[in-house]
Amino acid sequence: MSLANTTGATNAQLSDQDVHAIDMLRGSYARLCSELGRVIVGQREVIEQLAICLFARRHALLMGVPGLAKTLLVSKIAETMSLGFNRIQFTPDLMPMDITGTDILQETAEGRREFQFIPGPIFENIILADEINRAPPKTQAALLEAMQEQRVTVLGKSFELESPFMVLATQNPVEQEGTYPLPEAQLDRFMFLVELDYPNEEEEIQIARTTTGDDMVRLAGVLSGEEIMSYQRLVRRIPVPDHIYEYAARLVRKTRPQGTTAPDWLKPFVSWGAGPRAVQNLILGAKSRAALQGSYMVRLEDVQYVARPVLVHRLITTFAAQAEGVTAKQIVSRLVDEMQ
Repeated sequence: MSLANTTGATNAQLSDQDVHAIDMLRGSYARLCSELGRVIVGQREVIEQLAICLFARRHALLMGVPGLAKTLLVSKIAETMSLGFNRIQFTPDLMPMDITGTDILQETAEGRREFQFIPGPIFENIILADEINRAPPKTQAALLEAMQEQRVTVLGKSFELESPFMVLATQNPVEQEGTYPLPEAQLDRFMFLVELDYPNEEEEIQIARTTTGDDMVRLAGVLSGEEIMSYQRLVRRIPVPDHIYEYAARLVRKTRPQGTTAPDWLKPFVSWGAGPRAVQNLILGAKSRAALQGSYMVRLEDVQYVARPVLVHRLITTFAAQAEGVTAKQIVSRLVDEMQ
């Protein structure tokens, strides 16, 4: 059975093989959540958002106070995916070469001395940039090329990074002293802002039970790197009705206070709205979620689900918004509600 898109004017179509692959992806995603549940208590929405980013071939910024298992979650996702994982602790004295690697003078077997490139920790599949705002802009910028082009340039030589490749950066929203806030250009490179909150009482009791007993269990691999790349290509082929493209574009355009489509209530609270990359990420994120849910076509609810993590970190709020306690999250939620 071939499923064609019957909504909108697009002629995109899924083959029988793609339909079967989506069913397999849904099953693999269910097994992934089940396996992670052996170690990670709660955080189902966070896991879903990180999976959406992974299969959309994008990166995510995790925001949460210390102790919410951000590092554990990322490392266990890499473990269940049978992927390489490296954690980079960002500090004020971290240099770009500490991330990318550098040439070191080595002596060959023939007795000659020559420079040899020693790869840095960026050369893995999943990279956790822990407390990325602790390092100065020069070091933060070392991630830009890797995130955008999937390669690094060291001393004029380019080195490709192995696929699949994903950067997950963390920030502590509480302690801002001695930090270097990420510039808007780098924030825009992250598809999602994933916010982690405190667990509820029942989950906190379960965390205490599971982490104060025996050693941490080792999780089984659910997917291989080749399978992940195959599913990443599949996500790109998910059909999108024309009205979904129009909805995503209208939603993003409403965030720009200088435009004619922005509502009057938004203009005092937003100094700068989201750019065209937000529209791309809304569509790509919706495609990835639709595939994980086992849907053969992007639905409006998929775009609405990814709207908050895609848009929140792309809105620059004004002093008036901060003074009145109006957050970017509230602004995005109101925009989505008004476009129901």
